[in-house]
Amino acid sequence: MEKVPISLDSDALRSFVLGIETGSFALAAQQLCRSTSAVSAQLKKLEQQCGTPLVEKRGRHLALTPGGEILMSYARRLLTLNDEAWRAVRGELLQGDVRIGMQEDFGESLMPGILGPFSRQHAGVRISARVDRNQPLLQAIATDSLDMALLWQGDNLPASSERLGQCPLAWIAAAEWDMAALLACGEPLPLVMFEAPCLMRTRAIGALEQAGVAWRVVFTSHSLSGVWAAVRAGLGVTLRSQIGLPAELRVINGQLPTPGTLGIALLQKNSADPAQQLLGQLMAEAVSGYLLS
Repeated sequence: MEKVPISLDSDALRSFVLGIETGSFALAAQQLCRSTSAVSAQLKKLEQQCGTPLVEKRGRHLALTPGGEILMSYARRLLTLNDEAWRAVRGELLQGDVRIGMQEDFGESLMPGILGPFSRQHAGVRISARVDRNQPLLQAIATDSLDMALLWQGDNLPASSERLGQCPLAWIAAAEWDMAALLACGEPLPLVMFEAPCLMRTRAIGALEQAGVAWRVVFTSHSLSGVWAAVRAGLGVTLRSQIGLPAELRVINGQLPTPGTLGIALLQKNSADPAQQLLGQLMAEAVSGYLLS
């Protein structure tokens, strides 16, 4: 007979999440208007229910165990859904304005699936969306023109950004691209790239030069649609992720230097805002299928 799952206590989950976020279960107890011993008891109960330690001390700081890291991702989602249901029943549906930005790779392929359902379920939230490259989105966050953005994780992201994971990169070419013939004739590899500065461009050139592969940029574009069009036309190869990869293009990773991975990050101005929290969760879920496990 299959064992019935245990229902995790939402108050204990809230104490667990807040304790890690504040770095102290004593501070979490103060914010929750509970005693430290009560919060400690909740943590112990969660560990008993999960059958594994969730938190450990590393010097003066708290750290999640492997089991704690797994529970943390679920705990945040469960609490978000719990709070949304509570507000809906009380007639306190999400309200306000959220200005959201996404890097082009995410915007063209993921944004419709995120914003469409959200807008239908939360008509009281007015959303304005912008699709752009990393640097303009970062500048918009800094100048308070955007509230949140989904970005590639470059070196210049603020420390407050939330790293969602690592996304594999891929060399991409037209379906009929003959890589073997190009290498056989000794011609430099023709590259289709974004205009500099560009994280993918830097990564592509660095990988090729380290492997001793001759290259030349034959086409530059300020938009992802321009990059896809040039690759589709057979002008050269490009380096991107497989997020939003057009069906008529293909990955040719085995024929060129390993391109590695690039992080995806979520940057928010006010992560405590309920609408932003839910949108952030939806964005993290949308990219999760493209991340390394």
